[in-house]
Amino acid sequence: MTYPSIFAIQAAVCRQFGVTTLDLMSARCGREVARPRQLAMWLARHTTLLSLPDIGRGFGRDHTTVIHAIRRVEELLRSDPDFAWAALQLRYLLTPREAVA
Repeated sequence: MTYPSIFAIQAAVCRQFGVTTLDLMSARCGREVARPRQLAMWLARHTTLLSLPDIGRGFGRDHTTVIHAIRRVEELLRSDPDFAWAALQLRYLLTPREAVA
C-alpha cells in the first residue's frame, strides 16, 4: 500500500484552502493559515504511518504541536460543517485506494 507523502498532503491542503506551502511552514498563526496547517497535520496522522515527531518535522514543528493540531481539528470536525466537509474530501482524496476498496 502506498501512503501519501507530507508534501502531497501539504499540496492538497494548499489547493483546497488557497494558501502556499510556505504559509504552512511559516510562524504565522492567523486562522487562515493555522486551520489548514492543523488539518494537514491531522491528515498526515490519519493517512500515513508517520510518527508524531516525523509529522512535526515535516512542518518545522515539534510533536506537541502536532498533538494540539489533531485535537483542534477533531473539535472543528464536530462544530464546523464546512471545515468537516473539506477535511473529509481531502482524507478521501489522500487515502490509499487499497484501503478504500
